[in-house]
Order: sequence, then structure tokens, then C-alpha cells
Amino acid sequence: MSEEKRQIVHEDLNRGLQERHIQLIALGGAIGVGLFLGSASAIEKAGPGVVLAYITAGIAIFFVMRAMGEITIEYPVSGSFSAHAYQFLNPLAGYVSGWNYWYVWVVTCMAEITAVGVYVHLWLPDLPQWISCLCALALMTCANLISVKAYGEFEFWFALIKIVTIIFLIITGAGMIFFGLGNDGVAVGISNLTAHGGFLPHGFGGVFDTMLMVLFAYVGIEVIGVTAGEAANPEKTLSAAIDKVLYRILLFYVLALLVIMSIYPWDQLGHAGSPFVMVFEKLGISGAAHVINFVVITAALSSCNSGIYSTGRMLYNLSLQGKAPKAFATVSANKVPYKALGISVVFMLIGVALNYYLPKDVFEIVTSVSAFACMVTWIMILFCQMSFRKKVGSEGIEKIRYKMPFTPYSNYLTLIFFAVVLVSALFSANTRIGIIATVIWLVFLVCVYYIAGLNKQEKVEFSRYEEEK
Repeated sequence: MSEEKRQIVHEDLNRGLQERHIQLIALGGAIGVGLFLGSASAIEKAGPGVVLAYITAGIAIFFVMRAMGEITIEYPVSGSFSAHAYQFLNPLAGYVSGWNYWYVWVVTCMAEITAVGVYVHLWLPDLPQWISCLCALALMTCANLISVKAYGEFEFWFALIKIVTIIFLIITGAGMIFFGLGNDGVAVGISNLTAHGGFLPHGFGGVFDTMLMVLFAYVGIEVIGVTAGEAANPEKTLSAAIDKVLYRILLFYVLALLVIMSIYPWDQLGHAGSPFVMVFEKLGISGAAHVINFVVITAALSSCNSGIYSTGRMLYNLSLQGKAPKAFATVSANKVPYKALGISVVFMLIGVALNYYLPKDVFEIVTSVSAFACMVTWIMILFCQMSFRKKVGSEGIEKIRYKMPFTPYSNYLTLIFFAVVLVSALFSANTRIGIIATVIWLVFLVCVYYIAGLNKQEKVEFSRYEEEK
């Protein structure tokens, strides 16, 4: 294949996502179901030191986001890192990156609709879990088929519910810690952070044991890159959203967990359900379990909403690259890639079937797989940014509008961090399943790439935003 033969392709999507949509999509991506319920098991393993895991992983994810942002601001196309890997690494990297991210969200959506089924079951115990899963998937599919603005509106309000809940917890919890709110006027203080074995009751080993679980909590934060092709004024909206990632992590994860562990001894949290429910009950809020149940359901629907959106846009972009059937590049009158979205939802129905046959085991199975597959995407983003810098040269680097800080050293340190987490995961039987499944999937993709002759196709170039205007 001659590298000189190139074809320019233009996207046919609608830039209907406004700044408020992008901001809340970024926030929603940083706040998952894991914070409301999964944080209890992380606290049990690491004690108050779990906040170190969130900070360390958060810094790594921040660099991933800045690497993605540097290229996305220059080339804001739908599919983001798949199109960028295609253009700045090679067509195989774009193909693997796109299909792998599609796989990440198909599997993650299976986990999220499972979460909806589990939590609805608490309210309607006689309703089969798979029916709730199917209804959740149908609702979010309809939202995505209407228009990209409908997707943005749903995500805006879902994210807002999560944010308000966490801010309420932090403010009222601080009132309890310093002023005795809900505790008969007796200030709780922060002694629980250092009592009961100290800040690191299980040492740094306990902190490290939680790292994979913590990383899974961040799956989805990169979804704002996928919105690039439909963001109005991407330079302003995307850079503003990415800039706020690090302090959002500190606010929503670290500060919330510090408040929770100040109010309750850490060794009591791992056995009593959601830490959020415990704090709300201590404040005297009647029906705290029902309030958090509602918030967790909206958090799961939010993630499912983003997953359906992301899978459709990835297949659309892969179709433009010639690495997926041409039909997936078809858009509706509302500029929605409905065929790409529809086939993605069909595969998500596997999650409904699993909830019918394996209702108790499905969540654990699919979450371990999606965590490692998403890590592959993050690693690809870092390599793509380094290749982008090499290709634009010193003159091009000076013109970059949104530079990644400390590159390439920040890239290397983040890659080392991911490598250490991956190697450590091999020593646990539960996490090995996710690694093995991801490796098999990646090998399958590469085999299809060469067997189907996709390596012989003419390379395409994606038009830049300035050219589209």
C-alpha cells in the first residue's frame, strides 16, 4: 500500500453538544457507581490510605486526558483517539483502538444495566432482574436515537444528580465533623483517620491492592474525547472540561471519602453496605437507602447512556476509516449514526441474557474485563500523543494550542504506572480473567485485520474542524 495514496473524508454529524453538556459529561464520566457502593470494599483493603490510591491513579488519568486533549483540540473528530491513532500511529492502531473502545463500552454497558437491575430489585423484588435491564437499555437507546442533543440533556441531568448528592454529603459531613451536625452538637473531628491502626493500617501494600479497583472507577472519564466531533466550539469546551479533571477527582473522590472515614471508623465501613447510606442515616435522613438507591440507578443509567453514545460513534468512525462495514457510516435525518448505534445495542442485549441466566455473577465478570480493555485505550492515547509530536515537528509543536504538561516524561511515568498495575494483577485469580479476555480479544482483532485484507486498504485523512467551518 502506498502511503502517498490518501483520501479525505468529512464527517456528517451535528455539532449539537453545548458547553454545559460537555462539562457535565466530563463530570459524569469521573463519577461512577463504584464511588457510591464500591468504595466500601476499597476502604476495607486500604483504610484511610485509599485516598492515596485515588490521588495516584487520578494523576495518571489526568495526564491521559491532557494527552488526548492536545490532539483532540487540533483534530476534533468523532471517534477521537481511534481516528488519531489511525492518523498518527498507523491504520492497525486506529483499527484496534476503535474496536477495543467499542468493546469496552459494550461490556461496560452490560455491567451498568446489570446494576440497574440489581437496584430496581430492591424496590420491586418480584420483578425479574433481566426485565429491568432490558427497560434501562431501551430507554437509553431511545434517548440516543432522537438526537445528540437528547443524549447531552439526559447526561446533563443524570450527572447533576450525582454531583448534587456528593456535594451535599461533603457539606453536611463537614458540618458533622466540625460542628456536630446530626451528632447532638458534638463535633466528630478527624481522629478516625489515624485511629484503628493508623492512616495506613495495611501499609502501602493495601493501597496498591486497591489500585485496579480505583482505576475501574475512572473508566468513562475519557468519553469527552468521543464527543469532539459533535461539540460546538471544541477548542473552548473540551479544553475547559479537561482542565477541571484533576480537581474534580480530588473533590468528588478524595474529599468525599475523607469525610466518610472521618465520621465512621474505616473498619466499620466494609461490612455495612454503602458508606453514603451510613452517613445520610446518621444525619437523620429518613429513607437514606432509598435516596442512594435512586442516585445509584441514575449513575448506572448515565454510564449506559454514554456507552451507547460512544459505541455508535466509534463504529461510525471505523466505517469512515474502512475498518467497519460502510453501512455504519449512515446517519439519520437528525445526524445520528443509527445503524452503528443499533448494532452496538444488539450486542449489549447479551448482558440482558446473562442477567437471565447468571444474575448473581454477571456484574463481577464484565467489570473485570472492561477495566483492562479500557487501560489499553489509555495506553494507546499516550503513545498516540508522542507520535503526534514527532510528526508535527518543532515548528508544529509551537503552534499546538493545548499542550500536555511535562511530556514526554509524564507519558513515561504514566505508562510505567499502568505496567506495574497490569503485572500485579496477574497474581490474583479474579483479575487474571480480565487480562486473559482482553488479550484474546486483541489477538482476535489483529487476526481479522490481516485475514480480511484491511491492511491493504487506501489510507484516509480526516478533515480538520477549521476546514469544515
